[in-house]
Amino acid sequence: MANKWVLNNTDVPLFFLDAQLVIAVILFLFAHMLGLLQLPLRLDMQVCKGLVPMVGLNVIGLSFSNYTLKYVDASFYQVARGMVLPFTVATSYLLLHARPSLRILLACGIVTFGFFIGVFLDGTPVSAVGVTFGVVSSMITALHSVVIKKALDVVKGSALHLSWYTNLLSAILLAPILVLAGELPGITRLLFGPNEAPLGEMSTLATFALGSAITGVFGFLMSIASLLSIKVTSPITHMVSSAVRGVAASLLGMWLFHDIITTGRASSIATILLGSVYYTWVKHVESQAPAQKQANGHEYEQVSLKDVEAGRGSGKPE
Repeated sequence: MANKWVLNNTDVPLFFLDAQLVIAVILFLFAHMLGLLQLPLRLDMQVCKGLVPMVGLNVIGLSFSNYTLKYVDASFYQVARGMVLPFTVATSYLLLHARPSLRILLACGIVTFGFFIGVFLDGTPVSAVGVTFGVVSSMITALHSVVIKKALDVVKGSALHLSWYTNLLSAILLAPILVLAGELPGITRLLFGPNEAPLGEMSTLATFALGSAITGVFGFLMSIASLLSIKVTSPITHMVSSAVRGVAASLLGMWLFHDIITTGRASSIATILLGSVYYTWVKHVESQAPAQKQANGHEYEQVSLKDVEAGRGSGKPE
């Protein structure tokens, strides 16, 4: 909601994203100074080179996510990016040769059906540009979840070090990109232009600063919470909690931004969540019977939910 609040008031989504990444880097350094975690402050160039695909996809994916949120309602964001699961399964099959089961394909079919309900059968007009950004963002997230496997090998399996490198390198890489994207005049107006606001309302710069602080801090905490949620509970519990979060986001969008949630949009969100929860349950059941899968002559090795969530642990808006 804070991301949408800022994006409604500014026209520099990439600069906003870069500010979030910089805040995450500062928080990492602060935690390192307090002894809460240990970071490799001396950057290893071999590690940086090995993380180029990961960082590149992270920057592109987060950028398209911000553009998606800018052009669609907060309540529709989950629908616009609803194709993450089907694209992840397809990418795993094409790149990792992970052969999905029929029940996995059924789950993907349910999610895809929910996406089409929201885009084509909902009576509320939606932004074609926003939906396009959402679909591309979903594809990048799917690729990201595959690349993260190799990226973890580069940092010797440390998810914490991977998050640190990803945030730092993404913040550095995004700086020239936002200039090439033509945001420099908008940044100049934001920082140095007139920022008068009506009585009782915040100026654009104050909105940007407060929104960046809120989303940067909570994005950093959420990246840790997502990993802990999976570690101390189970993937199914984590998916259910994520589903509840998605519903809460839609309701908040209706309350804070007066979004219209029609029966079609509510049905779309519910169908996508149902398919996602069913997918997680199927994955849990399949993971309990590895011997049976081997006996059938093929072993299914789908990208885990933990890998997908780790790819989002960089303070990005969701």
